[in-house]
Amino acid sequence: MSIDPTTFADAIERQRAKSGAPEVSFYKEALEESQKFRKEYDDRVNVVKWDTMPMERSADGLIKHIINERMDTKECCIDIYMQFIEAGKATGTSRHLSEEIAFVIEGTGHDLHYDVHFECKTAFEWTWDTTPKKYEWGPGDFIYVPPYVAHKRVNTSEIEARVVVCNSRVMKAIGLDWFDQLEPAEGFEDVWVPPADE
Repeated sequence: MSIDPTTFADAIERQRAKSGAPEVSFYKEALEESQKFRKEYDDRVNVVKWDTMPMERSADGLIKHIINERMDTKECCIDIYMQFIEAGKATGTSRHLSEEIAFVIEGTGHDLHYDVHFECKTAFEWTWDTTPKKYEWGPGDFIYVPPYVAHKRVNTSEIEARVVVCNSRVMKAIGLDWFDQLEPAEGFEDVWVPPADE
């Protein structure tokens, strides 16, 4: 049986399509916002100088922001920071729905990754391994942390470790801003925001 495209919607549906809705200007405003963004973008920073990169005592330890969405740079997709881990110390344990990549500048140590498992029924149901996988790292090494894997970084060397960490802003932009600090780094408990669901 073929459907006549000219009669697929009935008269009531045709009437409902244009009636009873508030009038807005979303499309027009989006065009104006895009023009404004492009004009402002030209004035954003191309080069972030080392002495303008802000330091932060975070729940994951001491970090220096290299690129952050609040720093008015032309980079719009990733955040980058340098993580400082004192000799014999560790970061906190965190998880986020974006994957993480990291590059070790100096120091040696290991990452602990608690793999995530999930089911999607009427809502996501998440569980994490209770025994972590251990990944050794040293200067020049690249570290990959899969999405939503709980992870902690441990410095086993006798010097301060420095690790450059990169995270994508894309998941946040599409409404999946799932980011938790499960435990703070030692000495940074005062800046910890515990997870809402723990």
